[in-house]
Amino acid sequence: MLLDIQKIRRLLPHRYPILLIDRVLECVEGQSLVAVKNVTINEPFFSGHFPDRPIMPGVLILEALAQATALLTYSSGQIKSDPEATYYLVGIDKSRFKKPVVPGDQLLLYVRLERELRGIYRFDAIARVDGKPVATAKIMGTHSVVNR
Repeated sequence: MLLDIQKIRRLLPHRYPILLIDRVLECVEGQSLVAVKNVTINEPFFSGHFPDRPIMPGVLILEALAQATALLTYSSGQIKSDPEATYYLVGIDKSRFKKPVVPGDQLLLYVRLERELRGIYRFDAIARVDGKPVATAKIMGTHSVVNR
């Protein structure tokens, strides 16, 4: 299943500048997803991180992977889109950064559902550029309604 930016925007509540998924290339329902983030010099974070040597912040690479996990759950029917509910990031374990991500890179985001237990989803996540890992993590998320 392919998702373009319009379908992604219907599934995720994120908007510029924090929407970090441009396209979904592949989705195996309830199992795995591959998404793309095209990294451009126009990204707002590059003006400060770092002006003379722009590098995508690691926390934003993890956010892109977390958004990919949300798309996997929504697009594969694991969670029904509910206007009163939100998919929340609840944990990141074993995160590692292997190589800087710079303007011009195409970040491929690979997420695989490891398990779901009592509404908590655990994923194996890896970000790659040119086939080489740039970041890895175990990501956990849940879908819930928060009363304010």
